[in-house]
Amino acid sequence: MLAVTPVLAGVNPQAQVPPPQDTPYPGTIAIHVDASDTAQGIFRVHESIPVQPGALTLLYPKWIPGDHSPSGPIDSLAGLALVADGKPLAWKRDPYDVYAFHVDIPAGVSRLDANFQHLSSRGGGFEMTGNMLMLEWNTLALYPAGHYSRRITFAPTIKLPDGWQFGSALETASQSGNTTTFKPVTFNTLVDSPIYAGLYFKRVELAPGAKAPVHLDVIADAPKYLDITPAQLLAHRALVAQANALFGSHHYDHYDFLLSLSDQLAGNGLEHHQSSENGVGVDYFTGWDDNVTGRDLLAHEYTHSWNGKFRRPADLWTPDFNTPMGDSLLWVYEGQTQYWGFVLTARSGMWTPQQFRDALAMVAANYDRNRPGFQWRPLEDTTNDPTAAHRAPLPYRSWQMSEEYYSGGQMMWLAVDAKIRELSHGKRSLDTFASKFFGVDNGSYVTRTYTFDDVVAALDGVAKFDWKAFLTRYVDELNPPLLGGVDASGWKLVYTDEPSEYEKQYESHDQSPRHIFNFTYSIGLTLTKDGRINDVRWNGPAFKAGVTSGATVVAVNGHEYKSDVLKDAITAAKDGKAPIELLIKNQGEYRTIPVDYHGGLQYPHLQRIAGTPDYLSQIIAARQ
Repeated sequence: MLAVTPVLAGVNPQAQVPPPQDTPYPGTIAIHVDASDTAQGIFRVHESIPVQPGALTLLYPKWIPGDHSPSGPIDSLAGLALVADGKPLAWKRDPYDVYAFHVDIPAGVSRLDANFQHLSSRGGGFEMTGNMLMLEWNTLALYPAGHYSRRITFAPTIKLPDGWQFGSALETASQSGNTTTFKPVTFNTLVDSPIYAGLYFKRVELAPGAKAPVHLDVIADAPKYLDITPAQLLAHRALVAQANALFGSHHYDHYDFLLSLSDQLAGNGLEHHQSSENGVGVDYFTGWDDNVTGRDLLAHEYTHSWNGKFRRPADLWTPDFNTPMGDSLLWVYEGQTQYWGFVLTARSGMWTPQQFRDALAMVAANYDRNRPGFQWRPLEDTTNDPTAAHRAPLPYRSWQMSEEYYSGGQMMWLAVDAKIRELSHGKRSLDTFASKFFGVDNGSYVTRTYTFDDVVAALDGVAKFDWKAFLTRYVDELNPPLLGGVDASGWKLVYTDEPSEYEKQYESHDQSPRHIFNFTYSIGLTLTKDGRINDVRWNGPAFKAGVTSGATVVAVNGHEYKSDVLKDAITAAKDGKAPIELLIKNQGEYRTIPVDYHGGLQYPHLQRIAGTPDYLSQIIAARQ
């Protein structure tokens, strides 16, 4: 039997990792990334680190801003070799923290060379393909423990394949062939400045004549997908104009939308202070009319430059990338960003008013019929999901719930907007809050944190009301009234047997990651094209009959499963007595399960409430 050393009470098992201090790290760390091996998907990293003799701990970033969880891909780091004066140095991983590496620096050594690889071919998509790549510096860097990340300076260099171009918020210092050297930056800025690069690249100006330029940097699987129509360009320019009109400020001296159009590169959406990562399908532009459902991505990530990067919840600010983050206010950070993402997409013309309403109806329907989990779990508790569930698929999401602070938060902020408009007789709105709360200190890049009380005080400064009780009802109590904002905005949620044009795209677009058939509000199932059950609504008709998540529907009423076959069966059973018989395959066994449902197909829509103020139309009207 192996001897086990007990952990003594009162002893910090991570004491070997120096805590971060607000002191500068001496010297500049040079980091060179060779990203030219696209065939094998390997990023090769060399760091040259100024050091002093004695104990040194190198950290691999663990807590990544925007991921809201300890998700740094330490499993992708390989081949770590530390060298000083041409001689290898032995390193040892911390016994309690797999993200920390300890090494003893010998006397007389002033520089440490670190070599390793980041292996990008991982589950969930590729970071590198034969034609493009997405480079996130947190996956490629080791940094010395014991210092705030803003007090460590890096000088980054990257080597790309021949002929490739790139977009990034980093500023170029020099160029030599396919190698680019960037101006030195602090480590927190480096991590906040990813690179999108590719063989097929286009850069488009989105704020002509502005003192703080904004660009759309596009990489694509093939040149044909880079074609942008004049109308599409105007809509993207309007997005920038509408965001600046909303907040009345900006907190960058330049901004880059990094956009990949690919069926190979991993889809992505991640905020940064002076840029954002956005990954969509190849036909974002060339199949514009068929890509309505993913069009709010850019608006969402852009909003984060104000909400999340500049203004940030106090428990989400950390001095380095290995100190745990607190997620308690993500219903502001992400929830209000989700709200403005929808609104700005409509104000810019990237959605029509009808498309906005159809998108909102689908969100509202989830909180009308598909989130019974609020019976046991409040909205605020779902802010723990990035850490608890690591964004993995859940067997019964409607009951377990996931990161409801996004869309549930969005519905709450709609209610806040409607209440402000009511209290002020239309003179003020959530726009007023946004400009006063996120729009302060125009031009400043220094993060300003906030607390729950700060949010309440800011709302009270817009319109006097018991906002603490209002927010608490939505955030901390069970069964929050998440449809209240729809009704208060002059509309109501209704169901018909025909899906909206917006919802049809979830079924018709084969390349969409959302390509599922939605029978949630009727029989209580969502299924893939092949019949695999994505989710079963908790206590819905299919659930009560014994249908399980993860199983596969093979046949419906004796006919081979297709989505149209199930639709026909649901329609035929309406107002009848015969059940809908599903032949289910699960764990190698087949069962015929009769589902007693007779309510017909149910799809959500918004319907105007006559005689009430139409706040919703006012909310999405473009600002001049």
